[in-house]
Amino acid sequence: MQSQKLKITVLGTGTSTGVPVIGCNCAVCSSSHPYNQRTRCSILLSYGKYNILIDTSTDLRQQALREGMRHVDAVLYTHSHADHLHGIDDLRSFSLFSPEPIPLYGSEETLARIRRSFCYIFDPAEHSGYIPNLRLCPIAGSVTLGGLEITPLPLQHGYGVSTGYRCGPFAYLTDCNAIPQHSLELLKGLDLLILDGLRFKPHASHFNIPQAVAMAKTIGARQTLLTHLSHDVEHLRDDAELPDGINLAYDGQHLCLEVATEVAEQVEP
Repeated sequence: MQSQKLKITVLGTGTSTGVPVIGCNCAVCSSSHPYNQRTRCSILLSYGKYNILIDTSTDLRQQALREGMRHVDAVLYTHSHADHLHGIDDLRSFSLFSPEPIPLYGSEETLARIRRSFCYIFDPAEHSGYIPNLRLCPIAGSVTLGGLEITPLPLQHGYGVSTGYRCGPFAYLTDCNAIPQHSLELLKGLDLLILDGLRFKPHASHFNIPQAVAMAKTIGARQTLLTHLSHDVEHLRDDAELPDGINLAYDGQHLCLEVATEVAEQVEP
């Protein structure tokens, strides 16, 4: 049994508006503290030389430049809402360095909506000009990318659904307000959990922070970070009030975990 490092870069921690919110002069939106500057929600997983994006946020270009991203080997989509999807065209730049189409993984429903919304990419009859070279890959069970096994986890997101992902001792669960029991069973033994925690007031399709704290305690990861934060959340003040082992994530945060592996690195599209 060997181990390999899984590097996690928190690209964005903001809700759909980002923070600051356009036109808002509240204390958080007016704050100069970098932890209160939140681009739209996304992370990057780096495993060996393999880079996996979870979602192509509206702010992907800004995030990629900030973090010095040079290549993307695959994308996992949680769902098809605009703030998690509409940076898809910025995959054009990464396509230049990829001899094969970049695979996009997600549920059948999510990928069907992506195909409809971005027909200029996926419909040969619509092709014109400079477009990203992408391939849609429906995912229903675990898939291995670059030697990293990834398990999709169905989540409830208001009246709809989203998909979380587990990779070894790490899980990423954004945009949810409930976790089905069969997904909870797959979340045992985590070292790190990144979990939706929009704000303190209730919301119809997101965990609020008290609900997220309760769910974090149920799951029992060694460390939990809350993401998809609105401008109702002031980082320094509110982070200090959270229980031990639970914190607010922030843009540009870097984390590293050891992932056990029994086989040499292998890419399975």
